[in-house]
Amino acid sequence: MDYKVLITSDAEADLEGFIRYLLYEKKSGQAATNVLNDFEATKQTLAKVAGSLKLCDNPKLSILGYRRINFMSHRYFMLYRIEGETAVVDNIFHELQDYENKMI
Repeated sequence: MDYKVLITSDAEADLEGFIRYLLYEKKSGQAATNVLNDFEATKQTLAKVAGSLKLCDNPKLSILGYRRINFMSHRYFMLYRIEGETAVVDNIFHELQDYENKMI
């Protein structure tokens, strides 16, 4: 079953922040392009596997139905939940961020 993937405005803002950082702080258009391409590839994968990934290990996130998918080639991941046939991506994080405290 393929899921529709919905990227919320919060997740879009997260991604834009990472891209802005790569473009303006690191001054690397290539790095920004690579992350955007990885985001698109991960989104396509999510559409196929959303229901098969496990719930988050954090009990509070698990109760809320959150799952995690890592980007294919970078140290970012999406937190999402399933609503019917839609995978709703609520946030995108770098793996070094304290995402659990932000989400709870």
